[in-house]
Amino acid sequence: MRGIVFSFFLLTLMVQSLWAKESGGPAFDTLWIKTSAQCEICKETIEKALAYERGVLASDLNLQTKLVKVIYNPLKTTPEKIRKAISMSGYDADQVLADPRAYKRLPKCCKKPQDR
Repeated sequence: MRGIVFSFFLLTLMVQSLWAKESGGPAFDTLWIKTSAQCEICKETIEKALAYERGVLASDLNLQTKLVKVIYNPLKTTPEKIRKAISMSGYDADQVLADPRAYKRLPKCCKKPQDR
């Protein structure tokens, strides 16, 4: 059910994006970021952190690939700020390493296998 709702949301965003391009308004961009996520708690933490990031419209973390798909407004945020938000929640985001203090606060199941 959650996947269906997310798919509908993405479809709505795509339609809005096309309309925005035609009307000269801002278009949405999509960004894929490799994370150090390990479990469902990680997924919830990262998606929640991104929900609070200004300009981020939607995010979805695939735990199997550890890739988070982020749809954002490039007029309100940048890929660097999005990666920083993930880092500040305790996770690696591409080449941006997790903030050490935030990483230390993560539950044991969320830490990298070599740190457990």
